[in-house]
Amino acid sequence: MGERFYLTTAIDYSNGDPHIGHAFEKIGADCAARYRRLRGDSVRFLMGMDENSQNVVEVAAQAEITPQEWVDRMADRFLDAWRTLSVQPDDFIRTTEPRHQRAVHELLRRIEQRGHIYRGVYRGYYCTGCEAFKQEKDLVDGRCPEHPTLEVRWVEEPNYFFRLSGFGARLREIYDANSEYVRPRAKFNEVRNVVAGGLQDLSISRARLPWGIPWPGDDTHTVYVWFDALINYLAATGFPEAGFEQWWPADLHVIGPDIVRFHAAVWPAMLLAADLPVPRGIWSHGWVNFSGKRFSKTAGVKVELKDAISRYGADALRYFLLREVPWDGDGDFTWERFDARYEADLANGYGNLASRVLAMTARYRDGVVPTNGEPTALDVVGDQVIAAYGGAMDQFHLHEGAAQIWRLVDRANGFVQESAPWNLAKRGEAAALDRALAALARALLRITVMASPFMPEKTQQAWAALGLDGGIAAAGWGDLQRPTVGGVRVRKPSPLFPKPGT
Repeated sequence: MGERFYLTTAIDYSNGDPHIGHAFEKIGADCAARYRRLRGDSVRFLMGMDENSQNVVEVAAQAEITPQEWVDRMADRFLDAWRTLSVQPDDFIRTTEPRHQRAVHELLRRIEQRGHIYRGVYRGYYCTGCEAFKQEKDLVDGRCPEHPTLEVRWVEEPNYFFRLSGFGARLREIYDANSEYVRPRAKFNEVRNVVAGGLQDLSISRARLPWGIPWPGDDTHTVYVWFDALINYLAATGFPEAGFEQWWPADLHVIGPDIVRFHAAVWPAMLLAADLPVPRGIWSHGWVNFSGKRFSKTAGVKVELKDAISRYGADALRYFLLREVPWDGDGDFTWERFDARYEADLANGYGNLASRVLAMTARYRDGVVPTNGEPTALDVVGDQVIAAYGGAMDQFHLHEGAAQIWRLVDRANGFVQESAPWNLAKRGEAAALDRALAALARALLRITVMASPFMPEKTQQAWAALGLDGGIAAAGWGDLQRPTVGGVRVRKPSPLFPKPGT
C-alpha cells in the first residue's frame, strides 16, 4: 500500500463559465491524482466552487435570479465541464455548504481565542475583480495589474483584522525547512521576498453584506471572502469533527500564479494561528496563453472550452494542454499546434501503433498475443522510459512525463519497421515473429498504462482492445515493470484517434 495523498485545486469563482485556464488546472491535477493512484497511493482529490463572492450578487441581479439560484446554476455548469473532460474529484465542495460555514466559524473561534484577531478600521484600496485589498505598491498606474480595466476603490470601514504581521518568523522557518514548499522555485523566491519584507495585518471582514458567511457573534459583519475561501481545503476533511486528521494536512495545493501569496503566506499563517498543521506543499502552474496573448474576455482573446473539446474530443484536449504547456511555466494554445499534435502524436503515433500491433496480432496469430517473453531492444527502451517517466511525474513535471511516453511510442513504431513482422510471417520465421509481436504488445501495454492519467477514456479503449480485464483504473505500477499480455486475445477497436475527414 502506498502513501496517503491529499491533493486540491483552487476553487473557482461563480461569476462566469469554465474556460481553458480552469480546464488546464483541473486536468493537470486530475492527471496527478491518477498517477499517484497508479503508484498505489491512497488519494483524495478535492475541487470546488467559491460562491461567497460579492460579484455573485451583481451577476445574479443582472440575470434576475437569487444569488443561491445563480451559484447552483454555475456549479452545474462547472461539474458538467469536468465530467466531459473526465476530471473526477473525490469531493466537490461549495462554500455555501453548511459544512464549510461550520469550519470557517470554528477556525475563526480558535484564532480569536489565541489572541490573533482584533477590531480596527481599514483604509486602503480594494480591487473588485480580485475581491482583494491592495497596497499602493501592488498597483500599476493606479490599477490592479490583474484587472487593468477596473478601477480600484478606496475603502474606509471598521473591520476585524488578523495579526498576519506576527507570523513572518514562523513562515520563514517553514520555508527554510522545506526548499520545495512552493514550486516552481521562482514563485517560492517571490513569496520569501514578500515575507522577508514584512507582513501587514489583514482585514478579514466586511461591513455586513447581503451575501456571504456572517461573522460569528457579530451580525454587522461578513467574513472576508478570501479568508473564508481558503478554509475549504480544511472543511472538506470534516474539520472540526473528529477524524479530519486522516487527511489533513493537505499534501499539495495546485493553484494559479496569481494567488500564490494567499496560499503560501496567509493560509499557513491562519493555520499556525489556530495551532493546526500547515499544508506540505504548493504548486503554482503557469498561464495558458492564446497565440502569445493572455486570455481576456474584454480584449476578445478567448477560446471557448466547448469548441476546444469538440475539435478532437476531451482526451485529445487533455493530452494537448498537458504536453504543450509546461506544468511549471507558461505556454501557448493555438489551433495550429493543436492540429499538429493531434495528427503527429495521437493519430500517426499512439493510434497508429495500437492499430498496427492489434491488426498484426489478429492476422498472424489469430488474435492471441504470443507468450514469448524474451527481452528485446524495445523492452530495454521501455525500462528506461518508465524510470524517466516516474522521475518526471513524481516531481509533477507532467509535460516531461508525457514527452517520455511518446519517446516509447516513437521507438515502438520504429521497431515495427525494423522487425517487419510481415516479412517474418512470409519467411515462416515463427519464433522471431512471436518475439516481435510479444515485444510490441508489451510496449503498447506500457504506453497505455503510462498515458492513462493523461487520457483515461482512450487508454481504456486500448486496454480493452488488448483483452485485459478490470478496466484501466485497475492498472498498477507492476503492469509497467512486468508487463504481461502473453496469451490474451486482442480485439480490433475502432480507430483511437481518427484522422480529420475520415
